[in-house]
Amino acid sequence: MNKSKIEQLLKTHHRDAFLWARQCCYYNSDDAKEVLQMTYLKILEGKATYNEQSSFKTWLFSVIRFTAIDHSKKQISFEGLQHVYLQVEDTVEPDAINYKELLAKLSERQHQVLLLAFYHNMTLEEIATITELHIGTIRTHYERGKIALRELILKVKNYEEI
Repeated sequence: MNKSKIEQLLKTHHRDAFLWARQCCYYNSDDAKEVLQMTYLKILEGKATYNEQSSFKTWLFSVIRFTAIDHSKKQISFEGLQHVYLQVEDTVEPDAINYKELLAKLSERQHQVLLLAFYHNMTLEEIATITELHIGTIRTHYERGKIALRELILKVKNYEEI
């Protein structure tokens, strides 16, 4: 595939790619921008090549995921307790369900699978390609994640403590 076609595909999928990078970076937009830039450089320099075995979007999400993993490994540092600042989240309505918080309570795999399936409209086969896991494993994480998320939502609706 020639460079201009790849650039066009990157432009087409840029919004979804950024959102996925942001999710892979635990919703840190600055890290997501950096990861996405590194991903684009890998692709344009030929370090990551599209072999057309899956859709371009599936391949791109896979490259983003592994770039985010590499980036997070490089960012690990330990700070003294006196340097840690607590973030105050925006206030939400008392009856509103914070799905981001509920998804964070799931295992990392279930969280990823549900985000890719529902938020990015990907099939389980595409998710298996991105995560490099067997389709049966993805189905298991998908089903268990839906059940766990449903239970968490019901607990919140019943005002139970999670």
